[in-house]
Amino acid sequence: MHLAVGLLKSFVYPYLNKTRQQQVAAKWAQQFLRILHVDLRIRGTIPSYNQSVGLLVANHTSWLDILVLLTVLPVRFVAKDEIRGWPLIGGLCERAGTLFIHREKRSDALRVNRQIADLLQSGRFVTVFPEGMTGDGTVLHHFHASLLQPVIHTQTRLYPVAIQYSLADDGVSRHTAYVDISIFQSLLKILRQPYTRAELVFCEPIACHNQNRRELARLAEQTIAHMLAVEIRHMEPEKPCDIPGEPQ
Repeated sequence: MHLAVGLLKSFVYPYLNKTRQQQVAAKWAQQFLRILHVDLRIRGTIPSYNQSVGLLVANHTSWLDILVLLTVLPVRFVAKDEIRGWPLIGGLCERAGTLFIHREKRSDALRVNRQIADLLQSGRFVTVFPEGMTGDGTVLHHFHASLLQPVIHTQTRLYPVAIQYSLADDGVSRHTAYVDISIFQSLLKILRQPYTRAELVFCEPIACHNQNRRELARLAEQTIAHMLAVEIRHMEPEKPCDIPGEPQ
């Protein structure tokens, strides 16, 4: 029922001003977290429209990551195209202005980068999950750099955000991890827990002056890994994610 209400609200969401969008998105996300018995704690300074807008980069553990971010900031998200087909959620994400990307197509990164740049120039915050996958929270996967180019083109800021989930014993919890599981199974797994603590940490923003996108990716992942106290699992250079015709 809550998802259905969100879908209905998403029809008018694009026509609201920024302040009203923030109120609607935050209230809906907060109610969803209460239903799931998720207690959100925030550290650091939350970016505001009175400051420089920019691109948020966060580690990716669960679809809950979207909810916890929406409670504090009406950001637009970049998500894999498969989400369009999810019942209710796909339609809600599309109506809310999610930018969908075909990760298998190198040329699609260029299209999405143009959309991100347009949003940044219009004063909107955008969030990307540069790992390109969800993990169990025990390690941080290599940050792909391909979707960080807009922050250089627009000369805006890069905001690293660390997200972590735990149970009552304060240990890192894997029950929220959206890995090798369906969205319905994940939802039930979270609901079975009497309590989940979500911690959202806004790190110091990174200026993009004299930095290329790969350097920004390494700085962001190091910042988040340090905050989460986890190791970074690097991979081979991200050939499928490189952008044709873009500077490195």
